[in-house]
Amino acid sequence: MTRPSGKERVRQFLLAKVGQVVTAEQVRTAAGISEWARRLRELRDEEGWPIHSHNDDASLKPGEYRLVSVPTERKDVAFSRAISGRLKAQVLDRNGFTCQMCGLTPGDVDPDTRRKVRMHVGHIVDKSLGGKDELANLRSLCSGCNEGAKNITAQKPSTIWLLSQIRRAGLHEQRAVYDWLATKFGDG
Repeated sequence: MTRPSGKERVRQFLLAKVGQVVTAEQVRTAAGISEWARRLRELRDEEGWPIHSHNDDASLKPGEYRLVSVPTERKDVAFSRAISGRLKAQVLDRNGFTCQMCGLTPGDVDPDTRRKVRMHVGHIVDKSLGGKDELANLRSLCSGCNEGAKNITAQKPSTIWLLSQIRRAGLHEQRAVYDWLATKFGDG
């Protein structure tokens, strides 16, 4: 008889602890693999399991998780494996290694978490809503924005709309936009 996969061991562990707070160490031990966090994300993001962390529930500390309820069976959305490294590199390069929602860059300190920013590649139109793994539907996001963007963010604003918002803003806000653009692209 073969041993269950790491993901299956995480699945069984969480099902035995529904509603209870578990630590990252407990999940890692149950999984018996170094990639336990990835398996946890797959359960949450690809299979729709209601697994909360400190990002979802203020009563949880970093490194604590809770399976809120027994997940329902979802076979309606088929996910392919991760976006290729080449495509990720193209997206990050095109976006100047800058979060397209908040403007933070790798190494900046996230004001919410006080941790250094890590960049991710996220979908503009989520895969569960029909979005594809293609350059036009991908953008660079920091960890915080990527976590908060799941299936809720709107389409990227058009240039005309964005310019209209800047024109409507006060002089102080316009100056802040100019300063940010000058920093990002240089005064050349």
